[in-house]
Amino acid sequence: MLNTPQLSLAEINNTVPVAGEKAGFLRKLFAFSGPGALVAVGYMDPSNWITSIQGGALYSYLLLSVILLSSLIAMLLQAMCAKLGIVTGQDLAQATRSRVGPKTAALLWITTELAIMATEIAEVIGSAVALNLLIFR
Repeated sequence: MLNTPQLSLAEINNTVPVAGEKAGFLRKLFAFSGPGALVAVGYMDPSNWITSIQGGALYSYLLLSVILLSSLIAMLLQAMCAKLGIVTGQDLAQATRSRVGPKTAALLWITTELAIMATEIAEVIGSAVALNLLIFR
């Protein structure tokens, strides 16, 4: 008798029944739009998404409006950038550069780089702490 391979974490490798086969389109759409929104925002910036989920777990419904608003804004920005790319064939940086002067473009570039550094500093520090714990402990 052959042993069938067992999935690791079998309790989470299951499907969740959402609606019956005869359920309408809107019911299925509503069932998947919540997890779809979380995945879309989590793909865009996972560290902020995890922080929001943790904050919601700690403070219950107090932060729910902030999480909802940030998710809606993130989805709006994703949709607008996708439309810009489809219509113009340029990404956001190329479209900005073609419509502003060189000084404004340089200022926007520096501001964007500083924003990227500010959002990534938590990941850099977290990675340094993790490596320190793994290597020197």
